[in-house]
Amino acid sequence: MRARKGILCRGLFPPRDVCYKTGRGSTGIFQVCILASGSAGNCVYAGSERTGILIDAGLSFVQIERRLAAAGLSFDQVRAVLVTHEHADHVSGLVRLARKRLDRKRPLPIYLTERTASSIDWQNLTPHLELFQAGARVVVDDLEIDSFTVPHDAIDPVGFTVRAQGVKFSLATDLGYIPDSIRYHLQGSDVLLLESNHDLEMLKVGPYPWPVKQRVMSRVGHLSNDHACDFICQDLDPRVQTLILGHLSEQNNHPEIVRLMADQALLARGISPRLVVASQREPTEAFTF
Repeated sequence: MRARKGILCRGLFPPRDVCYKTGRGSTGIFQVCILASGSAGNCVYAGSERTGILIDAGLSFVQIERRLAAAGLSFDQVRAVLVTHEHADHVSGLVRLARKRLDRKRPLPIYLTERTASSIDWQNLTPHLELFQAGARVVVDDLEIDSFTVPHDAIDPVGFTVRAQGVKFSLATDLGYIPDSIRYHLQGSDVLLLESNHDLEMLKVGPYPWPVKQRVMSRVGHLSNDHACDFICQDLDPRVQTLILGHLSEQNNHPEIVRLMADQALLARGISPRLVVASQREPTEAFTF
């Protein structure tokens, strides 16, 4: 496969006739909804009034539709899917999603790196792939999306920032630590989805085999609550309006532990954004800016 630049996906769907509150410096709306976050499936919606995208498709098509609807959104708003990496909890629903859009005679562009694309079983589907290299910017209608490399045990994993209507949303999950390059990309975020995967003591005494525990704790594994809070204390942009902590382990963490530790870190940082702990089992609200 040959790498191609991102395309402008214009005019696929008409804008919705709705009115929402706007973010700073914006003339429209920007929405973010975490449909699911965790080891059983990950999927995030981000979009403007004109354009919606999904980041990852680790849920069934039925679940994606249901969770979008529960947040007041629709799959018909989705014009593209971006993929962070090839692990099943991020792509298990991708082929079905692409087939479903083909059934509706609207090809669904899938943005991912070439190495990630080559590691996915497309099941005889000929998908509409838009290939990019980590670090590249792609444009989907009025959404500007920057990609960046993350340290994780996948083929070519990336994180994303999405900008529209004067709002910046950043996603940094499935990473073993936060290098300076990622800290740079997360600056200026209005909305941030950050991993807070495990409580270190719970992981150490938990049910995982020792090799799995070592992988989770490694520099290509997952962020612990302590590491997430270190970032909050030292580097979280004070302008952030909504901080979402996600990809919690169901065996080695608990939402109340995450919330308590994050509250303490925010207090130490001296800022008070809205704090949300994302769930594996139900979507967040559609945060609107």
